[in-house]
Amino acid sequence: MKKVGIVAKPHGREVRLVVKELLEWLRGKGLEVFFDLDSAPLVGKEEQGHKKSELPSLVDLLIVLGGDGTLLSVARLVGLRGVPILGVNLGALGFLTEIPLEELYATMDEVLTGSYQYSERMMLTAHIHRQGERIAEYSVLNDVVINKGALARIIEMETYIDKEYVTTYRADGLIISTPTGSTAYSMAAGGPIIYPSLQALLLTPICPHTLTNRPLVIPNGVRIEVLLISEKEDVYLTLDGQVGFALRYRDVVEVKSAQHSIKLIRSSHRSYYEVLRTKLKWGER
Repeated sequence: MKKVGIVAKPHGREVRLVVKELLEWLRGKGLEVFFDLDSAPLVGKEEQGHKKSELPSLVDLLIVLGGDGTLLSVARLVGLRGVPILGVNLGALGFLTEIPLEELYATMDEVLTGSYQYSERMMLTAHIHRQGERIAEYSVLNDVVINKGALARIIEMETYIDKEYVTTYRADGLIISTPTGSTAYSMAAGGPIIYPSLQALLLTPICPHTLTNRPLVIPNGVRIEVLLISEKEDVYLTLDGQVGFALRYRDVVEVKSAQHSIKLIRSSHRSYYEVLRTKLKWGER
């Protein structure tokens, strides 16, 4: 491992200090360091910054300093390159950025000696079809969400799995998530927590009109197709909670597991269950 990329959420004085110290440490190990355009100014390297989309092709490891949102934006760019991601949380412990700042250098020592652990996470590919033509394609780590606008009524979504009709959801929306995304919007909508290494997909309706429309866990490898049959409502597709796309009547959203996955470097000091206990405050009174 010779080249390391750094993506930091440029917020607050603490981040600037952390990035400067990390840069010195990495250079002391003989590593070449690359920054995205937002992170480069933190160390006075504005002219040496790269587009975030370019970093995965330039480095052997990506270090993300920030929160889960920052890591999600990076994960969608890694694609087929298989570059491992080390997520360092600068605030409260995150589900994705699970390495606290005080463990950063110990974890980096493990990475450089090849003794680190990682969790392989499946991703989703979403296609939008309009009048038989594919008009957009996205890759996501957490979830694909179909939801109504602020003033819209309940929307209707005709749903198929591998061409077999499942049901027509009448709800505020529908969440299609990976196991990684099961602790995000899906959990808030009443969906189950799925262990992140499992190969499965999760359909969670948002405030369904029929209360027996419960979350549904289905096997990896299937193709989900959702046909929007609400004619006069404002409906949007949201990807990882960060990218939006306006849907029209009879648009089809096709979702399936992506051919690629991502590697998230894990803490050697805590398990996934400890992350759950800490993040969700289980057992506290």
